[in-house]
Amino acid sequence: MAVITFLSDFGYSDHYVAAVKAKIISLDPQLTVVDISHAIEPYNIAHAEYVFGSVFQDFPVGTVHLIAVDTHGNKQGKFHAAKYKGHYFLMADNGLLSLLTEGQPEQVVELKTDHPLMPSPTRDLLAPVAVYLAKGGELDVLGESTSNFVRLMNRQLRLGDHAITGHVIHVDRYGNLITNITRDSIETIAHGRTFTIHFGRETVGRIFPNFNQIDDGDCCCAYNSQGQLSIGINKGHAAELLGLGFDSQVNVRFYPGS
Repeated sequence: MAVITFLSDFGYSDHYVAAVKAKIISLDPQLTVVDISHAIEPYNIAHAEYVFGSVFQDFPVGTVHLIAVDTHGNKQGKFHAAKYKGHYFLMADNGLLSLLTEGQPEQVVELKTDHPLMPSPTRDLLAPVAVYLAKGGELDVLGESTSNFVRLMNRQLRLGDHAITGHVIHVDRYGNLITNITRDSIETIAHGRTFTIHFGRETVGRIFPNFNQIDDGDCCCAYNSQGQLSIGINKGHAAELLGLGFDSQVNVRFYPGS
């Protein structure tokens, strides 16, 4: 029996998370439900994409992922079940699926429902489907296969012979700025050359193993566990102190020689 994960923008002050989990337990009390987060900013697709995309592949193949962010994202009340890299995704048709799968899910079905404009679709539609899939149910019987889903595009890196231009894609709870510039992209362009990293009014010429390698209050860059270039201030809130946030530009410049 597969695991069900649960990610939402429901927060922790209302009963919404408990109502969905109560539905799952009432259908099968033996199922394992793992909360990824319920603190996604309301309707924030980019926040959901970063948090979920950073962790879903750590779960076993066959895991069912219930994603309740911007669940009323379209007037038609369309919801999809999809398969990608051996995992099952359940969510509203709001563009998140295209970001998580780079527009190429292995299979997508539009979920059948007699009440497309229901007030609690996560509890009344997606939770029962999650239980069905976790118990070995087939995707094909849940609805009609489709390639018609909302498509969004992530910010793309600009790569040149002597520079990389990227952007901040997430600010974590410590104020660290996570960018879409990766270790692989820097090493591919560098070819052993020196480089500097530019953001706001700051210039950094070294990437540290982690933020604790510098003095308290100092700014530095490090790669996170996903290999993404991150900007932080040791024991400080980089986003506030640097005046940067989501979509702020970050540049890496490479210089001749070694």
